[in-house]
Formats: sequence, structure tokens, C-alpha cells
Amino acid sequence: MSQTLILVKTKRLVGLLVFAILSILLFVIPDLVGISITLPLRLTSLGLLAVYVLLSFEIVHRTAVAMVGAAFVILIGITTGLFSASSSFVFVISAIDFNTIGLLLGMMIIVTILGETGVFQYLGIRMSKKSKGNMWKLMVILCIFTATVSMFIDNVTTVLFMVPITISVFKTLKISPIPFIIAQVLASNVGGTATLIGDPPNILIGSAANIDFNSFIIHMGPTIAISLFASLFILKFLFRKDLAQKPTNLEDLLSQDEKVLIKNRSLLKKSLAVLTAVIILFVIHGSINIEPSIIALSGAGILMIVARSRPEDILSQVDWATLIFLAGLFIIIGGAEKAGVIDLLSATVLQISGGNPWVLFFMIIWLSAIASAFIDNIPFAATMIPLVFAIYNNESIAAVFGSLPISPLWWALSLGVGFGGNGTVIGSSAGIVGTGLAEIKGYKITFNQFLRVGFPFMIASVAVGSIILLIDTLIRLNIAA
Repeated sequence: MSQTLILVKTKRLVGLLVFAILSILLFVIPDLVGISITLPLRLTSLGLLAVYVLLSFEIVHRTAVAMVGAAFVILIGITTGLFSASSSFVFVISAIDFNTIGLLLGMMIIVTILGETGVFQYLGIRMSKKSKGNMWKLMVILCIFTATVSMFIDNVTTVLFMVPITISVFKTLKISPIPFIIAQVLASNVGGTATLIGDPPNILIGSAANIDFNSFIIHMGPTIAISLFASLFILKFLFRKDLAQKPTNLEDLLSQDEKVLIKNRSLLKKSLAVLTAVIILFVIHGSINIEPSIIALSGAGILMIVARSRPEDILSQVDWATLIFLAGLFIIIGGAEKAGVIDLLSATVLQISGGNPWVLFFMIIWLSAIASAFIDNIPFAATMIPLVFAIYNNESIAAVFGSLPISPLWWALSLGVGFGGNGTVIGSSAGIVGTGLAEIKGYKITFNQFLRVGFPFMIASVAVGSIILLIDTLIRLNIAA
């Protein structure tokens, strides 16, 4: 038996053992501490637990895991009375965030057509030349560029653009792009937290709390700017071994003329025109009441027409595995939400905080961060929004935060879900899409590989961000007083 086969079997056995232990704890501990948990809640939690164990130990491909997990949740929902068999399809449709799926599909098509122009290779060579072979400098360039773009284009779309550029750079340098792809995913989530349109959960928060684009960037911008600066040094420490590498063909790289890499200037102009229009509509979508998915899909359709692309050729390059994985994950989370998993979590927060505004402020940040690392931050943000509304008018909270036009609890939620999504590869849509694109290009980023960097990065960045956000809130309270 080969060593690889032995390792695979050992990993599977360890995964099954971990699942068995956690399952026992899930059924025993609540009764021991006197917490009443319904059968649907137990079974749905068990399904959610199984999904994360399978993903963590890579026993089955993540798309297959999500599909089977979604089927299990639907079965549990029907058999335990969460919903009837006849309404199961309605549950599935309501659980899947088609706005996110449609946005991703549209932007994947636009990026695919844009990639045919050679612009990604052009940008890759330009960035490589700027770094002059210094891997730390190149990581800083890539991360700052990614974070900045993520402020004005949602972070998922930014990752769709940047991963092909990064892969192109490192194919030239003959160095693995994996550390830099992970770093860019992390940077995109940090940068995207600064604005209303930078991260999908922010769109939900802004819509629910009636927060406009300018208010969001004014309140979150300073915190995110300082956090991003600190994040760069956290990345330098986490990737210190990879950053010590030296490209072997730097002279060849510096001598290249990147302008010749643009294969089709006419198509590039058309693609950039459509992309610019899509971005402008993203920025004003709240005013015109058109969802981002409709904008992205319409832009993709128009670009396919003006580019005279064959739809079957373009659609064959779409990352369908990632889209299906996301859909399955939405169904699993939707089932857990319907069973009361997240409601139980929210009620626990209120009980522990005792109504203290500052305790609640930090609890929302850290609960959102830890939970968003393991539960996709979009549905978690949607569940936490009613909680913030429920405690918004609490007397003790109003006495401290009432002088501010927008409650700091909204910024706490945004910071928590935005930064928390960096904890695992499935914590944010940007992580799922980025690693999916990398796998298509032949660079597989495992769940554990991302976890080893993402989770400590998340803890460190949330710690920095929460302190900066606290200082910012105190300053604003003093000014308001």
C-alpha cells in the first residue's frame, strides 16, 4: 500500500472519529447544562457539523458535500415538521441567495471575456516589474490593490479579477501562487468591509438600517485603513517562509515587453466600457432599485453580444462547481436557521451581556467573527440584523449610544462578519470563489491550508479592528456630547 493511500485512509478515520466525538457532545452537553433543544435543531446541527468535518478533512469534494448536505437538511426539515414536503421547494428557493449567485455568474462571464484580451497577463507583468523580484513588496502591491478595488467593487468580483492576474504573475516567476491568492482573499474581505457595496453583508446591513454609501465609508473607512496596514504585517509574519523565495528568471521577466500581451485591443475597450458601466450601476444600485445580480447578468449578456462570443464557449469556463457549492451551502445554513441554531446563539449573547452596551458591542464583533468563519457571513449577517434591531431600543443601550445618529452596534456587526469571513475558506463568498478559481487553474487550496493562515489572521485582525473601532466610537461620542 502506497504512503499516499495510507495518509488518505488515516485522514478519513481521524475525520470520522472527530465527527463521532463532536456528535456525542452535541447530544449530551445541552442536556447536562439544562438547555432545551428540539429534535430538528439537534439533527440540523448534526448535519451542519458533518459538512464541516467532511470539508475540514477533505474526505469528499466540497461541491458533493454541499449537495448531499442540502439533501439531508431538506429530508430532516420534512420528517421533523419544519416544513411540509409540498413546501420544500419553496424553502429551497427562499434559502438560496440568488442575488449572490447571479452576481457571481454575471461577473464570471465578464471576467472570462476580459481574460481573452490578455489584460491579466499585462497587469501581472507590470506588478512583477514594480516589485523587482521582492516577494514581500509584490504581496503588498497585490494586497493593497485588491483591498482598494474591493471598496468600490464587491470583494467577490475583485477576487474574480485578481486570481487570474496572480496566477499569471507566478507562472512567469515559477513560484507557487497559493500564498498570494490566500493573502488577496484576506485583503479583499478587509477592504470590502469599508463600504456599503464592498461586501455582500454590508449591503444587507445598509439596507436594513438605512445607511447610505457616504455614512458607511466615513464611519468604517478609518478603522479599515488602519486594520489593513496592520494586516500587511500579520501576513508578512504568517508567510515569512514563502516571502523568502527568490525568482530564478527575474532578468527574463524584467526584459519582457508587457504591451505585446494585449491580444485584442478592440475587445479590451468594449470589455472595459461594459465593466465601467456595471461598476457605476453597482454604486448607484440603491437609488435605482436594481439588484446587483441583474446588473451583472445584463452586463454579461451585452458583452457577449458586442464581443460576438459563442455562449457555449464562455459558459464552459464558468466555475459551476463553486456556484453549486454556494447554493448547497445556502440551503444547509437556511435549514439551520429555520431550526433555530442561530436564534439560540443570539439569545445566548443577550443573556451573557446582561444588557451592558460595551459588553454587547464586543460580543457582537467577536460572535459575528467566530460564527462567520464557519457559517457563511451573508446568511449570518441576515440573522443578526433582527437581533441588533431588537436590542437597539433597550434603555441602557440607548443611554450610551443614543446621541449618535447611527448605532455603533451596526459597525460592530459589519466588522465582525466582514473580518470573520477570513477564518476559513467557506466563511466568505470571496474565499469560496478565489479557491475555486485557483483549483480550476491547477492550484488546489485545501480547507486546512487556508485555515492555518486564515484563522490566526482573522483573530489578529479582529483584535486590531475592534480596538480601533472602539476608539473611533469613543471619539464620536465625545464630539456628540
